[in-house]
Amino acid sequence: MFCNQCEQTANGVGCVDLGVCGKDPDVQALQELLLYGVKGMAAYAYHARRLGKTDPEVNAFIEQALFATVTNVNFDPESLLEMVLECGRHNLRVMELLDQGHRQRFGTPEPTTVYEGTKAGPGILVTGHDLLDLAELLEQSQHAGVNVYTHGEMLPGHSYPRLKAYPHLAGHYGTAWQNQHLEFTQFSGPIVATTNCVLIPWETYKDRLFTTGVTAVPGGRRVRGNDFSEVIELARQCPPLPEQKQGESTIGFHHSVILSLADKIVEAVRSGQVKHFYLVGGCDGAEPGRNYFTEVARRAPQDAIILTLGCGKFRIRNHDYGTVAGLPRLLDLGQCNDSYGAIQVALALAKAFQCGVNQLPLSLVISWFEQKAVAVLLSLLSLGVKGIRLGPNPPAFLTPNVFKLLQEKFQLKLTEPEPPAELFQLASG
Repeated sequence: MFCNQCEQTANGVGCVDLGVCGKDPDVQALQELLLYGVKGMAAYAYHARRLGKTDPEVNAFIEQALFATVTNVNFDPESLLEMVLECGRHNLRVMELLDQGHRQRFGTPEPTTVYEGTKAGPGILVTGHDLLDLAELLEQSQHAGVNVYTHGEMLPGHSYPRLKAYPHLAGHYGTAWQNQHLEFTQFSGPIVATTNCVLIPWETYKDRLFTTGVTAVPGGRRVRGNDFSEVIELARQCPPLPEQKQGESTIGFHHSVILSLADKIVEAVRSGQVKHFYLVGGCDGAEPGRNYFTEVARRAPQDAIILTLGCGKFRIRNHDYGTVAGLPRLLDLGQCNDSYGAIQVALALAKAFQCGVNQLPLSLVISWFEQKAVAVLLSLLSLGVKGIRLGPNPPAFLTPNVFKLLQEKFQLKLTEPEPPAELFQLASG
């Protein structure tokens, strides 16, 4: 950050002369927290806008928040914290708009069993988050003799009725974004990266990688507008994929599906069949410490239900968790933006039990990696949700003072080297 007043570059300890511009590290940390949140919210707003969903109040807030980070505008930590939480409230609205846009365009998600692996013949792999790009590719390729596969957070696309109606939406291939290099090398057809979470490609597949919208990488090809003809033609020219089934999984537990089971869930809790809920989700990464989230899911008691969302699900989904009270113990709510759905489920349960969200038998264990995850975290904090375990590391852009403030105000916790016994003893209370 460059300070126009003292004409020096502000590093982690502020400008050279604090008496001149008043920039201190805690103020800078709050400004950066706000900026990260606004960036994440803007990404969700971009997806919603593509589906015809906008809110002028959200747009106005983005302008206001960016203005607040301009040099010599706001030096007050308290007012900046208020704006940070306001960002969380507006992000909740944006995720609601995106949810509405998805359902109106593609239908309401429903539980769906997905083929995992490849089928014999030409194929195209779609990664990222943008379901509209997937829909347009499916429409343009439906008579081309080419299969289309999802990767990463495109997996929930199979649960939307108007997307899964295309018979050549053949299945899901691969896992999370951080495994792209190896998985994309092994996929012989073209790959379409629709949003963030794309890695700079290896030479092994660089000539087969296409990007859409604002997404771009050196050496990759860009899809202009919504014309996927070049992608489809390349798929015909590439070596065909083999018939190779890796398994299958059931997805599509959208919040509307879970809420339709609310009476059954409430009764299961009241009868003692279900004692606890664990929300294990967020944005995954490749660094050490991510196995914490796997351990939470694996060690969750048999009378607990595990909710997941975001690419963090790929840490925990390849395991049979069985059922409890006639319900699957593992319920995937969808993409990272479907955190809105998790919030709606929590609010509905709190209403049913006539208590606050913080009084529910619910533990939130959230992994975070980038700006969208920051925006989601701010949404949870704006609702007053407390006791979240966040990991594997504290946000690097926060000073110890600011992180301590969030810990004290929201009982925010960092994930430990390994899940503590107390996290699982909660289920017996």
